[in-house]
Amino acid sequence: MRFMMIVKATTDSEAGVMPSQELIEAMQKYNEELVKAGVLLAADGLMSSSNGIRISYPEPGGKPKVVDGPFTETKEIIAGYTLIEVKSREEAIQWALRMPDPHGYGQGEIELRQVFEVEDLMADPETRAKEAALRQQVQEQKQA
Repeated sequence: MRFMMIVKATTDSEAGVMPSQELIEAMQKYNEELVKAGVLLAADGLMSSSNGIRISYPEPGGKPKVVDGPFTETKEIIAGYTLIEVKSREEAIQWALRMPDPHGYGQGEIELRQVFEVEDLMADPETRAKEAALRQQVQEQKQA
């Protein structure tokens, strides 16, 4: 089971305030623990929404609308993520609880969400096979 720990933005992260060296070291230690346990798939921080672009589809079948950041709804903005693969929901929760306060100032908030697996989304065997082939190509490109 894959889970994404979504780190919510704060006014500081949106203002471009960089994490302290202490927080960086705490996050590195945490990520090392995830690696040693064999559960870490990816982990990254994101730049503030002032560097972002939002694409919406206001009308079914219509043209997409492109809006440059910054975006004002700080609580709805993502500042970073950690993607893990674990055996259970409970294990994912335990890993999320071990993450240091992501902003280091008592403002941190983490949302934990399970990632759909191909089998959850695609019932048709042919569609699944196409998806598996596509994912295999991605892996091969990473290794090349």
